[in-house]
Amino acid sequence: MKNKKLWMGIGAVAVIALVVWLMSGGKKEEKVEFETAKVERQDIHTTITATGTIEPVTSVTVGTQVSGIVSHLYVDYNSVVKKGQVIAELDKTNLTSELNTARANLSSAQSSLSYEQANYNRYKTLYDKGLVSADEYESARLSYDKARQQVATSRESVQKAQTNLSYATITSPIDGVVLSKSVEEGQTVAASFNTPELFTIAQDLTNMRVIADIDEADIGGVKEGQRVTFTVDAFPDDKFEGEVTQVRQQATTSSNVVTYEVVISAPNNDLKLKPGLTANVTIYTLEKNNVLAVPSKALRFTPNETLLQEGQTIADVEAPVKVWTLEGQTFKAHAVEVGITNGMATEILNGIGEGTDVLVDFSFTGGDMPQEQPAGNPFMPRPRNNKNQQQPKK
Repeated sequence: MKNKKLWMGIGAVAVIALVVWLMSGGKKEEKVEFETAKVERQDIHTTITATGTIEPVTSVTVGTQVSGIVSHLYVDYNSVVKKGQVIAELDKTNLTSELNTARANLSSAQSSLSYEQANYNRYKTLYDKGLVSADEYESARLSYDKARQQVATSRESVQKAQTNLSYATITSPIDGVVLSKSVEEGQTVAASFNTPELFTIAQDLTNMRVIADIDEADIGGVKEGQRVTFTVDAFPDDKFEGEVTQVRQQATTSSNVVTYEVVISAPNNDLKLKPGLTANVTIYTLEKNNVLAVPSKALRFTPNETLLQEGQTIADVEAPVKVWTLEGQTFKAHAVEVGITNGMATEILNGIGEGTDVLVDFSFTGGDMPQEQPAGNPFMPRPRNNKNQQQPKK
């Protein structure tokens, strides 16, 4: 009997506790904490990244227009050369022989011309006196004209042989540095079908450039004059600067990927940059410094019923883009005009003052977690809350 009374007492206490718990709301008191950020001045920029190859602005491939054996080389890799400096010579034996033959042919042609000219003058005198026929006179004149043409042809042959002989002496076309050497002494070069490459000379290694391949999705934002930074694996701790100097129109397709070449200046006064290095390029396609900005999250924040505590109200405005502040017990909307954005921060052109704390996010502490407010496009108008909402004063 005593046990029965004991259990009845325990049950009564449990019922009373359940009633008290239900009357108190059945859950812990919820508290809303807000994250704010100040409207402050920032540097906002957007960038695209790419890879490219470093090369000299001006480089010349030196070849030869005549065939022969390389008899002398006067430069090597990294040799500094001046314009007109002799850098190699081919064997001149055959070329000298061709020049001598051409000169001999010219001398023979000149002798023939002297004879034909004298013969023509005699026939002309006789023809004027009526002592020879017109046919004989015309034949003498024709022989004289042929002899003159032969002299002209022989003279051109001499000139060509002299030019070919001069080609056997290879000179530097520019001031610069020898980057590559493709031949050795004793090697035979043949110029029958194409020009053999002997050297590659870079004009000025202190003035380099980067040829970067930009994806077709990014090329629309690249313009001449934009600032560029890049790094190379050879000097990972150094950041080099340049600017876009040319956006080439010719597209290149590789594995169904379309890219465009962009030329970037690369000053190289300390000669750290070497031809052929791979550059990791960052192009600043949009850049503004010291502008008023807020975190882009602030443009997506919208108070709703779940955030309202006792006595709090909402003062909304009709605007495509707005930010919110909590002023006392009122959530107040501010219509703002925005400028550029990089996804993390957005420029504020007008609508709210510098130093203002704007609402960015919120969180609940204690109680059950209500459903999060849906994210929306900050640049699209939002539906107005009807409950516990105050209209803005006009």
